[in-house]
Amino acid sequence: MIITAENILLIGSVLLFISLLAGKTGYKFGVPTLLLFLMVGMLFGSEGLGLDFSNQKAAQFIGIVALSIILFSGGMDTRFEDIRPVARQGVLLATLGVLITALLTGSFIYLLSLLLPGIELSFPVCLLLGSIMSSTDSASVFAILRSRGLKLKHNLRPLLELESGSNDPMAYLLTITMIQVITTPEDTRIWHVVLMFFYQMIAGGLAGYLLGKLCAFMLRKSNIGNDSLYPILILAFCFFIFSFTDLIQGNGFLAVYIGGLVIGNARFLHKKNSRSFFDGLTWLSQIIMFLTLGLLVNPSELWPIAGIGLLIGVFMIVLARPLAVLLTLWPFRMMTFQSRIFTSWVGLRGAVPIIFATYPFLYDIPGANALFNIVFFITILSLLVQGTSIPWVAKKLHLSFPQRKKRRSEFEMEFSEDIKSAMSEVIVTEESLRFGNRMMDIPLPDKTLVVMVKRGDTFFIPRGGTEIRIGDRMLIISDDEKALKQTYEELGIDAYR
Repeated sequence: MIITAENILLIGSVLLFISLLAGKTGYKFGVPTLLLFLMVGMLFGSEGLGLDFSNQKAAQFIGIVALSIILFSGGMDTRFEDIRPVARQGVLLATLGVLITALLTGSFIYLLSLLLPGIELSFPVCLLLGSIMSSTDSASVFAILRSRGLKLKHNLRPLLELESGSNDPMAYLLTITMIQVITTPEDTRIWHVVLMFFYQMIAGGLAGYLLGKLCAFMLRKSNIGNDSLYPILILAFCFFIFSFTDLIQGNGFLAVYIGGLVIGNARFLHKKNSRSFFDGLTWLSQIIMFLTLGLLVNPSELWPIAGIGLLIGVFMIVLARPLAVLLTLWPFRMMTFQSRIFTSWVGLRGAVPIIFATYPFLYDIPGANALFNIVFFITILSLLVQGTSIPWVAKKLHLSFPQRKKRRSEFEMEFSEDIKSAMSEVIVTEESLRFGNRMMDIPLPDKTLVVMVKRGDTFFIPRGGTEIRIGDRMLIISDDEKALKQTYEELGIDAYR
């Protein structure tokens, strides 16, 4: 079946529905949902159920749009105070770490081409392949860390998210540079490459910061009149930041991440609604991007390159990524060895390398199809091996906090971030009613207030004489986290949430 304008909505809705079902099923078994989205795309592709999609340029466009949203949303969810202690480590991993990974991987691929029969790749092509796979994938890292609710010690989570959100520009520059070396070797100059790198990084950083500040200013000063339009305004700025930065030849990926970071840390109305909007949009972007990339590949073409793909993938997981991390983070002696090992393990490959792997097609690089298939195979391997084992590795290295199963809240209520009060939901126990079953009899600290009670399907506001029963759910508001914790102790509840 050929995808047309008439059937794209039908096909798209079916693919989305099946992807969501597959993602929910896979989550129960610890399989990364992004890997399942890829598999669904492959299942419905030309060699599966017959959807014919082979437009690399369209896939690249979809990937760039989706990645812009993902990076922007990731920046919005990141707080300055979280990344400030790990900013130097993150920047070094995103630049020097990517360069080392590319050089090590490219050199290893060239060695394989000399030793193994049937593989003929020039050194520049090998470096191109290493550059394409040199960055960790922001979509994969964001999705796995946040969907699992993994709480890590030693500021590891902001470090990993900062690295994955900011290392795409370096990989992009290396990829484009190696393409130039292959296509026009006589016009390639080292000093020109270095200057272009610094220009793209500086232009991308400044554009993201200044346009992010402009967006935050407009959000504070504008009075649109319709609350639903504020997230749309932010989305417009997301696309504008990327496209404007690309227009001035800066790095758009870095710009949207920094722009999202600036906007997310600013104060404006409807901030929580905007974040909720982007959370949903991010998941939609990830699903569409991975489905598209899955449709693009032909599974039968993966088997001939499986051997070399496995060798390269294992080398990157076991040697290239760990060496790059250890060398890059060598000056930071306060960082524990376990933290370095875990950082090495979270070197996930995902959509970004696959998107970058479409560039050789556009420049008619010899063997572009083989390069694409190798990158796709390694991405599957990385998501399958590293993506599924991240919580287990964190636990074995004693870097994760014990996770409590989060109950679904019965009260759809949130405070603005500017309000420092702490809010929680508790279930009344027999211990809570040890002094009596009226609201006035329940021991609550002075700084705590019960604002609502749910009994069965009924919600009501309690008064002093209101009878409270075992099993009632109470919405409690305290001045701060300390007061809230004291409230739990007074009520005889162990699980502070």
